[in-house]
Amino acid sequence: MSDRPTSATDARRAAVALLDKVLGEGLLLSECQAQVLDKLEPADRARAQRLTLEVLRSLERADRVLQKHLRKPPALFVRNALRLGTVELCSGGAAHGVVNDIVNLVARHRRHGQLKGLVNAVLRKVAEEGPAEWAKLRVPRLPKWLRSPLAQAWGSEAMLGIEAAHLRGAPLDLSAKPGVDLSALGGGLTPTGSLRLEEAGQVSALPGFERGDWWVQDAAAALPARILNAQPGERVLDLCAAPGGKTLQMAASGADVTAVDISEGRLARLQENLARTGLSANVIAGDVMAQSGQYDAVLLDAPCSATGTIRRHPDLPHAKDGAGFGALIELQAQMLAHAWTLVKPGGRLVYCTCSLLPDEGECQIEDALEMFPEARVGDGVRTLEGIDASWITEEGGLRLRPDYWPEVGGMDGFYMAELVKADV
Repeated sequence: MSDRPTSATDARRAAVALLDKVLGEGLLLSECQAQVLDKLEPADRARAQRLTLEVLRSLERADRVLQKHLRKPPALFVRNALRLGTVELCSGGAAHGVVNDIVNLVARHRRHGQLKGLVNAVLRKVAEEGPAEWAKLRVPRLPKWLRSPLAQAWGSEAMLGIEAAHLRGAPLDLSAKPGVDLSALGGGLTPTGSLRLEEAGQVSALPGFERGDWWVQDAAAALPARILNAQPGERVLDLCAAPGGKTLQMAASGADVTAVDISEGRLARLQENLARTGLSANVIAGDVMAQSGQYDAVLLDAPCSATGTIRRHPDLPHAKDGAGFGALIELQAQMLAHAWTLVKPGGRLVYCTCSLLPDEGECQIEDALEMFPEARVGDGVRTLEGIDASWITEEGGLRLRPDYWPEVGGMDGFYMAELVKADV
């Protein structure tokens, strides 16, 4: 019998390597996935990603289960291997396969192979006792640096709902080209019209992907472009455009779209999506603050804390600590002020962030309305279908949270608002 690692082992080894980078080096998965996963087959790559996300979502629970079986925390690699095994075992994984695989994974490690006996003993105990204990554990909480300001903003009950949404993860939402029939995909429509798939599998294998009939875009992320409501022939500027979902929406409307982003790597993905969907836009790699000209409509999806996307990116609370948020808030204000100069009289601007922090949303628009006397809040938010009137904020923006729509799978946290410039 060959001792070559199985496909499952390859995926588990990659998952532990990703956990080491997030929890040990403070990297986001987007910063380290490529180098770890590139050599895996597509199915193993998808499995490694899924396992990594499941461990990060359930990290508090895994550590609670493990702590009574460990006198002291082992080295990070071994601890992460144990965490992975614990999450799998407590989520219904077959004990024999999971335990053997994790033990062999540790045994092959040059520095920590001698701990395979400990790993075997601990995981066998977890297999016996863990599933019953798991069900009794609380929903994992966000770290205090983030939980405190969010609870202050939205209240303790909302905080529990947000954390429950993070643990559930996110379904796959799709936006379609106008007139395309997506019935072959199954799934169902969200209240705002996005197609939602609970079990999507490999995205590139889904019907219509190769034809460019649709693109992946969370239901909340699809709303800023709908508020902007770009019209055929309008000159539209999409700032911080990559990876391009909003660009595709506006290009599909027939608008003349210019998409700007400072990251050439992220713009490459936008270009791929434009080519796949057969849509067109003028793509510019450059700084938002260096743009000039006058446009009928501008969409600014400003750089932000991304705290609204944790249900899809559970690595974020572990890789960040909030230290850079003040600089981000200042940058957003600068970008919003510059973007306003690019809106022609009578034109409109939509500002949005995928953040749960009011300082990155509501407060920015309140400040902008004081700063720009020729600005008023537009009606775009109120014309959206499928939103609750209570989500419209005092200054006229739209506040979305992960605990909304719990019965259909939630949504990303977002803030968005439309400003209209007086026609003088």
